[in-house]
Amino acid sequence: MIPLSATMKRVSRPSRASSPAKKSNSAHAKAKAGHIRIISGQWRGRKLPVLDTEGLRPTTDRNKETLFNWLMPYLNEARCLDVFAGSGGLGLEALSRYALSCDFVELDKSANAQLKKNLAMLTANNAQAANVEAANTKAANTKAANKKDHSVHQGDALAILPTLSGKNFDIIFVDPPFNKGLIEPTLSAIEANKLLSNDGVLYVEHEANLAPITLPNHWQIIKEKRTSALCYYLIKAA
Repeated sequence: MIPLSATMKRVSRPSRASSPAKKSNSAHAKAKAGHIRIISGQWRGRKLPVLDTEGLRPTTDRNKETLFNWLMPYLNEARCLDVFAGSGGLGLEALSRYALSCDFVELDKSANAQLKKNLAMLTANNAQAANVEAANTKAANTKAANKKDHSVHQGDALAILPTLSGKNFDIIFVDPPFNKGLIEPTLSAIEANKLLSNDGVLYVEHEANLAPITLPNHWQIIKEKRTSALCYYLIKAA
């Protein structure tokens, strides 16, 4: 096994007392939550709502830009898996940049429902654009060419990954909640179920203070970056 040394998506938030007014407005505050932005591709500039689910922290634009520069040679027509999807920002960015498909896995029911709504909105816009283009060019296959395949799975990632056995993914995103000990079990499940295709790549992001973990002998780190808060890697199947 190859050691993977420790040197954003979910973090623990400190508890704090809330006034009655704040408590009464909590549902409204969550409904007003923030957004993520698609930074490149066919959906470039689109802002999508993200619920204020406890501990949810989408990957920053800066980190996403670095990651997708790394992924540029692998994205076109790629089959992707976003294991701890959260807002779905990584998988949606991949689809925007012409990945063929993406399976999303998310435990939180509210975040899962919002992800489905965002996907429905984006794919509906795609279908409308394809219909207009087909009508203008008489190219009946344009609609099919613009269709993106996606599935959203709600539940525990470690329980869902074995159900995906038989599928091969060219790009897998693994960015689990911090301080939950999920990196090694997730990588083991991916390897045990042969989910990463030959020559596929795996993105791993974790907290900077994580103890050293291990990789299968045939996985190799090809890109890495560290900050004071986190580490992230691109790993390739050899």
